[in-house]
Amino acid sequence: MTAPRPLIDYGRMLDVVGIEGELMLSAAASALPSSAQAEVPGCPDLTLAETLRHVGGVHRETRQWVRDGHRPEQWQRSPSDADLLGVVRTGLRELLTELGMHDPAEPCDTWWPDDRTHGFWRRRMAHETTVHRVDVEAAAGGPVHPVDSDVALDGIDELLFLWFGHRLGELGISSPQRGVVALSAADRRWLAIFEPGRSTARRVDEADARAADAMVSGEPMEVYLWSWGRLPDQSVRISGDQEAVGLLWTLLRPATQ
Repeated sequence: MTAPRPLIDYGRMLDVVGIEGELMLSAAASALPSSAQAEVPGCPDLTLAETLRHVGGVHRETRQWVRDGHRPEQWQRSPSDADLLGVVRTGLRELLTELGMHDPAEPCDTWWPDDRTHGFWRRRMAHETTVHRVDVEAAAGGPVHPVDSDVALDGIDELLFLWFGHRLGELGISSPQRGVVALSAADRRWLAIFEPGRSTARRVDEADARAADAMVSGEPMEVYLWSWGRLPDQSVRISGDQEAVGLLWTLLRPATQ
């Protein structure tokens, strides 16, 4: 099976990694060290400093995976350097350099069987960095910059196909009952279909979306961040079967951890 083509091009993804990384570093620089233990809204077990360590670790391990062509033995090892901002800044720079050296269409080892190309890592790092940039800005207590609509739409797409459609199966998690929830933002519609033993996603048109048990709709950024558990239900519009939406929400939480 081949993954559906992303909704933004790979050059844009590389730009997003750099832009979002710099926004994250800027917010962190204004908040550290006094707010290092500030909690991330929506993720009460995660602090600003822990978020930076996580992102720094993911950036460095991803760079190593891409460079060496196989999964690192120590995935997501936390940076131990006392200069946390320096660690994250260096890791971001090295990641951008490594990703930029490879054609996105070239084969590359990844953790998603449906996409074994260098493009997978550009996309994954674009959304990894964007979501955690929002986390850092929110924890820092300053303004949260908007997520560009094209990035948010692609992020919803990635979440549904990669995390909901693949990661849940890897974890052996499925819904106890069948349900179909549509997600709608701008001119894009998706179905999240869950049932005992399987979770799948599809891109659909408006008519198919309206036939779902329920629909979650809103601006692209709001639906994107709601899907990642960063915004409450009040941030989006929910219609139809509330239980089905609750089941989807419950399934997304372990999928996105």
